[in-house]
Amino acid sequence: MKQFFKNTYLNPRFFIALGLFTLAFMVAFVYGNLLSSIQLLFYLFVLALLVDFILLFLSKGKFEGNRIVPDKLSNGDENPISIKITNGYLFKATLKLIDEIPFQFQKRDFEYQSKLEKGETKTYEYTLRPTERGTYSFGAINAFASSPLGLLSRKFQFDNVAEVPVYPSFLQLRKYDLMAFSNRLFEYGLKKIRRIGHTMEFEQIKEYVRGDDIRNINWKATAKHNQLMVNQYQDEKSQPIYSVIDKGRVMQMPFNHLSLLDYAINATLVISNIAIKKQDKAGMFSFNTKVENRVVADRRSAQMNLILETLYNLDTEFLESDFSRLYIDVKRNLNQRSLLLLYTNFETMDALHRQLPYLQAIAKHHLLVVIFFENTELEEFITKKAKNVHQIFEQTIAEKFIYEKKLIVNELRKHGIQTLLTKPEELTVNTINKYLEIKARGLL
Repeated sequence: MKQFFKNTYLNPRFFIALGLFTLAFMVAFVYGNLLSSIQLLFYLFVLALLVDFILLFLSKGKFEGNRIVPDKLSNGDENPISIKITNGYLFKATLKLIDEIPFQFQKRDFEYQSKLEKGETKTYEYTLRPTERGTYSFGAINAFASSPLGLLSRKFQFDNVAEVPVYPSFLQLRKYDLMAFSNRLFEYGLKKIRRIGHTMEFEQIKEYVRGDDIRNINWKATAKHNQLMVNQYQDEKSQPIYSVIDKGRVMQMPFNHLSLLDYAINATLVISNIAIKKQDKAGMFSFNTKVENRVVADRRSAQMNLILETLYNLDTEFLESDFSRLYIDVKRNLNQRSLLLLYTNFETMDALHRQLPYLQAIAKHHLLVVIFFENTELEEFITKKAKNVHQIFEQTIAEKFIYEKKLIVNELRKHGIQTLLTKPEELTVNTINKYLEIKARGLL
């Protein structure tokens, strides 16, 4: 019986009825002839309360449920979660469902309400968007059942406690997996790059089909087979592609609740997968005061899982990054000319000039692409109409910072360094475009 009362909750309908009876008895104190009628109604209310208790606790039946959650969640993406509830009562029941989702989401008003017919099973779906990597803990599922009388609720708690890791965005990886090989790239924001010449890696001689480059016609094979034959070339393979992630404090700035570091991590996962699918070698490393989290470029079958686990365990730091250490490590460990996709952020020309000598030194032996970020919040701020002199001053400063980003791009290009200035949310697709452009133009 103690357990029954522990799981018993009074519904708003109960308190409304109790309040009405309190008011009615006060009126009956003045008009005594109403007392017997009100007492009769009150006894009926108590009887209804007893019947409600019997229906919920003593009759056969109960709620059953479970939560369906993926083995891992994708960082920065909407991840589907579902809860399945079955009404085992012999009557139509009202359900109030509260799920104890991880505290990182700060959702304290999560609740579903609906009605379930006798024996009916319903699935309730929602999505969660994590913005930090790590382990997230789900608590219990709390289901409150009410009979058609609606005076009481019985609490059912399903002990579906689960710990789920949040990994870099593997949903983006799946999304872009085949896009780089599609003939309809523009639908996904990917540009179709016009090939300038071709690499010297010969693949085969094949029959001419409409659309082939007539400059590649092999006249000797044409004469031999008595039909047009063309040489077919392919992108040079097995080129090392390294994602280099700056873990310093400049990468801690959040946009849409996700740090620049995590945007870079998500992009690294996707571009590594595409590089391997393009028969290149994918690798990565990070740096701050030292170079670490190294994955040597390769295209073996286990390479993507190794990169994923390394990115998952990548720790953030808040110190200023040492680009001289990066240069020394690259010079010492990368003997083959490689494509280095450097994810960092420069806000001012002074910040760039401090690191420019090291970037130039790296670019002498490797194809370096410096990828940094537009401040989209500043761009939104300057579009708002200024209401006073103070806001005009602030918008002028904001415009100066935006203009300085463009100067940084020009300064890097002036020294022969490839650059990519991108909005954080467009980082992945713009990085893919840059990689495809480099491959198409044979720059590596």
